Amino acid sequence: MRTLLAALLALFPPSIGWAAERAVEPGGDHLRRAVAAASAGDVLNLADGVHAGPIEVRVPLTIRGSRKSVVDGGGQGSVITVSAPDVLIRGIAIRGSGSSLPEMHSGIFVTQEGDRAVIEDNFFDHTLFGVYLHGPDDALVRANEITGRTDLRMSERGNGVNLWNTPGSRVEGNYIHDARDGIFTNVSRRNVFTGNRIENLRYAIHYMYTEDSEVSSNTSTGNDVGWALMFSKRLVVRDNVSEGDRDHGLMLSTLENSQISGNVVRRGGEKCVFIFNANKNAVTDNWFEGCPVGIHYTAGSDRNLISGNAFINNRTQVRYTGTRKMDWGASGRGNYYSDNPAFDLNGDGIADQTYRPNDVMDQLLAAAPLAKVTLNSPAAQLLRWAQATMPGLLPGSIVDSAPLMAPPRQIPNGRIAWNRP
Repeated sequence: MRTLLAALLALFPPSIGWAAERAVEPGGDHLRRAVAAASAGDVLNLADGVHAGPIEVRVPLTIRGSRKSVVDGGGQGSVITVSAPDVLIRGIAIRGSGSSLPEMHSGIFVTQEGDRAVIEDNFFDHTLFGVYLHGPDDALVRANEITGRTDLRMSERGNGVNLWNTPGSRVEGNYIHDARDGIFTNVSRRNVFTGNRIENLRYAIHYMYTEDSEVSSNTSTGNDVGWALMFSKRLVVRDNVSEGDRDHGLMLSTLENSQISGNVVRRGGEKCVFIFNANKNAVTDNWFEGCPVGIHYTAGSDRNLISGNAFINNRTQVRYTGTRKMDWGASGRGNYYSDNPAFDLNGDGIADQTYRPNDVMDQLLAAAPLAKVTLNSPAAQLLRWAQATMPGLLPGSIVDSAPLMAPPRQIPNGRIAWNRP
């Protein structure tokens, strides 16, 4: 018996203690005391009612309850701070953080000690930031509803999910609305944002200085910008939908070596896609429909593959005001343009004539928008006829030497299935 006891003590030293499942009643300091007394592996089951915060979790444990189990920070700091690895917070309501952006007041703030934190199926209300991942590895934020501070102006709000230097972390299946940005990542890598629904804020997903990451199957509705991809490298952005975003559906700014494919942008208020100083990217098989400008390509952007995209019923399909000439059909497969009255006599799916979306009038309108009153004048028509007859008169422009005859076919979830010849 003594030998058996010694073996058990060797496997489970007294300092570790035994994991326990504890019920926590609302009110008073019950939750604070339970968290302070918890041992590694404990499970705290929060009863329905209001539990006073803020709290800090310093050991690996689980906090769970129902949407009626409310942890209220009382407007002080972050409601829950996680500073231990392997913490799970599931199925509770979190409200009432502080209001300081510099101090990063959040519903749940995960420090760099919070590796592998799981924040799942919670409801956030009246928190400045929803979830702030400040340095942990491999955290997971999944299936939460995050409501921003609608009592503040948008510039004064925090982000729904904020990531800083948190490699390997994932943000999946959340509903985020009325914050500043839905998901914001800065100085990070190997992140995956997938299946999120984001509404009524500034940028649905905002990338800064982040590498080797994925944005897939997200939906952006009624935001200023859908996907703002800035100063980042090696991103995969696929199968996302931007519906009715006010400025741009996709914005690529100083983006490099990234794959942008299978996305749908519809009925944007300004530009379906804006490419600014972005290089060596592949923008392929996307659907851009019903925007004042289908694509605005500018500011030194170079060596990008623009192929297989559909530009459908945009007022201006392509806007380009640079000085170089570029051929988007150089790879042998260009793009589809709904206003291209083309023929395909050999039936190979490629139009027989080059598509030219730009001319001197585009340059003039970019410099002097009021000149649009002259578009139907005999002088403007004569100038365009002369350029079409003598292409040497054309300024630096984009042409498509292999425009497609057929657009892609949309399927219900917004992804693209091509009708290939």
